[in-house]
Amino acid sequence: MHRSVGAVIKKDGKILMLDRANFPFGWACPAGHVEDEEEPEQALAREAKEEVGIDVRKYKLILHEFIEWNECKRGAKGHDWFVYEVSDWSGGIRGNFESKGLKWIGEDEIKNMQLEPVWEHFHKKLDLFK
Repeated sequence: MHRSVGAVIKKDGKILMLDRANFPFGWACPAGHVEDEEEPEQALAREAKEEVGIDVRKYKLILHEFIEWNECKRGAKGHDWFVYEVSDWSGGIRGNFESKGLKWIGEDEIKNMQLEPVWEHFHKKLDLFK
């Protein structure tokens, strides 16, 4: 079973999303696999640094859920997800090769965007803007 983390990074009523350049395609919050030797919180810090260039300082777990239909490029059919809200960080935000771009998204914009399927699920379940 694969484990994954996601970072809902909030600022001024918006959330930071990236447009995935690789499968699974679509707009998503920074996210990735928890490696074998890691705890989810360590993976959160690593993925936030790799994908958007920040060091997380304050965060809380907002969802832990196994999603059986969530396929990935590593071949897993499902993932055990740990989704965190990140409320404080340091460093300048920047993208990397895994995304076609980054954007602060407002609540009015997200309904017109093509989200990565698992992030569509998280948005409906959590209301990411709460």
